[in-house]
Parts: sequence; structure tokens; C-alpha cells
Amino acid sequence: MAIFKYKALDREKKNVEGLIEAGTEKLAAETLQDKGFSIVSLKKHSEGKGEFSFLSVLNKVKLKDLVIFSRQFSVMISANVALVQSLHILVDQTENITLKMIISEIADEVDSGLRLSDALAKRPKVFSDFYINVIKSGETSGKLDEVLNYLADEMEKDYDMVSKIRGAMIYPIFVFCGLGAVGVVMMVFVVPKLTGILTETGATLPIATRILIGTSNMLSTYWWLFLGLIAGLVVGFRAYSNTPGGKRQLDLIKLRLPIFGKLFQRIYLVRFTRSMNTLIIGGVTITKSLKIASEVVDNQIYKELIEETSTAVEDGDSISSVFTGSKEIPKMVSQMMSIGEKTGKLDVILGRVTDFYSREINNIVANLMTLMEPIIMIIMGVAVGVMVAAIILPMYNLASQF
Repeated sequence: MAIFKYKALDREKKNVEGLIEAGTEKLAAETLQDKGFSIVSLKKHSEGKGEFSFLSVLNKVKLKDLVIFSRQFSVMISANVALVQSLHILVDQTENITLKMIISEIADEVDSGLRLSDALAKRPKVFSDFYINVIKSGETSGKLDEVLNYLADEMEKDYDMVSKIRGAMIYPIFVFCGLGAVGVVMMVFVVPKLTGILTETGATLPIATRILIGTSNMLSTYWWLFLGLIAGLVVGFRAYSNTPGGKRQLDLIKLRLPIFGKLFQRIYLVRFTRSMNTLIIGGVTITKSLKIASEVVDNQIYKELIEETSTAVEDGDSISSVFTGSKEIPKMVSQMMSIGEKTGKLDVILGRVTDFYSREINNIVANLMTLMEPIIMIIMGVAVGVMVAAIILPMYNLASQF
């Protein structure tokens, strides 16, 4: 299948343009004519979906783009705007070029008779299984507008949570990077000039001063080796993290970190409970919801646990039976889910657990931000103290001998 770009006049003689997928140019023209379009120009745009790889790198579809798309889509469907017409309107309203092209393709496919969920499923790099299954449940139940609105709400909450955590991390990361850059400049350009006076005296220097001089000389002489070592470590780390064993080990380390481990655990729990809640409300079965949620969580430890739970549920056991024996799941979660299963209100319980841990994440992030400021001050104080002990004090002692 190829993709063709067209310009045409509709039945009201208005200019329209977009993309259409067809086997040949002739079939594309016939499809457009069946829609009542008078073709002005029609030319091949690409060999098929997935040929926008270079464009996709430059204009990657982000979570924020999907949130805006879902919200606008839900508003138009709720206003009884036809599905295909809503998609065509969204093509004009969408700013991301890649997503604009994808929506245009989906609109043409839906207009040709393909279900919306099937059209989305053909683009797994943009629309996740979670997103597709929620849409599919809305199509099946005839409540696409409600499902889209709920999906947009949940995606916005997830986006707000991620944005808040990223925003909280920007300040300490910027400060530490700045300290590192200043430290390198000091060691390469400033320290050699200061310590040169001390070495020329021939006096016995303190151990801290000798370590500082040795480190400065190594950075000044073998800077290229250090850059290569850092680049090698980054490439090696990324390669290791992309292997199944490496990803599992790193995901386990995240949960075991002294301060941030608790935050990561809460984030994964919220992702699980929120996605499960959305899917169950959408009418997706428990076992299928568990399988989809295991991918949404994006942590190998939790993924294995949820997959084990899915197998247990298929065998007739309850969800809480597996969660109860896990160290990664707080007892409150397993107990609440057990109550939800017994009372038939699992979706309500999952919603309350999500709200509880979302508030806890906000509290943890706020506490971390408060804690970061004194930690940064202490690190800066230690760095300044080392410089004073290694350079200023020896120079002062040397001056006091005259």
C-alpha cells in the first residue's frame, strides 16, 4: 500500500487536501471521486506508513499531543459531530506534523469503512494497546464520547504527574551539572596555576593538595581519555539497559534506592491502578486489562508480577492472591483490591487507591524539593572546603614562614 497526497474540490467547491492510502494511484483517484471530490492534483507521498521515520524523529508524537488530541476528539464526538468529520477537523487543529499526517490517514481509513480502533491499531508506535482497547470498548458499547472523555481525563492526570516530577528534578540536575562543569574548569585551568607556586617551593604538601594536583594533571593531560571513557560508559549503559536482563536489574535498583525508591514504587502503582480502572470502566475484561496494564507500568519487576497475577486469575484465583505475597505491593493495595473483588466494585476501589497514591506522590516530590536545597548547600560547602584545605591553607602556611 502507498500513500498519496491530494488536492481537490469537495461538493461545495471548497479546497481540500490530505493523504489517502491505496494500492495504486488509480484506486486512490477512484476513492476520492466516490467521496464526491474533484481532483486537482494527486501524487505519491510515500511507500506506506512508517516511511515518515525521519519526520517522526524530528516531530515525535508526545504524550501532551495525545492528551490534546483526545480532549478535542471527545468534545467533538460529544457534540454529535460525525466521526470522520471530527478527524478532518482535528487535522487542521493539530500542530504536530507527524500526528497531523497520522490523523489524516486514519480519517481516510475510517471513511473507507475501517473501525477507528483498527485504524489506531495499525500505528502501535503512537497509540498504545491501552489506548486502543479503551477506544474499542467505547465502540462496542456505543459510548465512544464518554470513553474518549474519560480517557482524556486519565491521560491528563498521568501527564500532570509526569510533568510535575520532571519539573521537580530540573533544578537539582541543573545545579549538579553546573557544579560539575565549574569543577572541571577549575581543575584544568585554575588549579594548575595556583598549585604551581606550591610545587616550586619544594615544601612537603598535605595529602589533600597532592591528590588535587594529581587529579588536575590527569584531567589536563588526558582529557581526551576521560571524554572517551564517559562516552563509552553512556553507550555501554544504554546498550545494557536495552537488554532484558539489564532492564530488569535497573528496574530493581530503582525500587531499592534509599530515597527515590519509594517514589518510583508509588509511580508504578498509580500507573497500574489508573490504567486498570480506565480499562475496567471501559468494559475490558479483568485478564485482558491485567495484560495491558503490565505494559503500561513500564517496570520489569511489576510487569512480571502483573503477568503472574493474570495467569492466576485465568486459573480462577483472585487478583489479591498474588499481590498479597509480594514485597513490591503495599498491603493496603492488596487488601483494598480484595474488598473490591468481593463487593464487585473493583473499579471504584482502584480509583480511590489511585487518588491516594497520587496525593502521596505529590507529597514525596514536595518533600524532596525541600530536602534538595540543604543537600546542595552541603555539597557546595564540602567542595569549597576541600579547595580551601588543599590550596589556600598551604599557601597561607607558606606565607606565614616569611
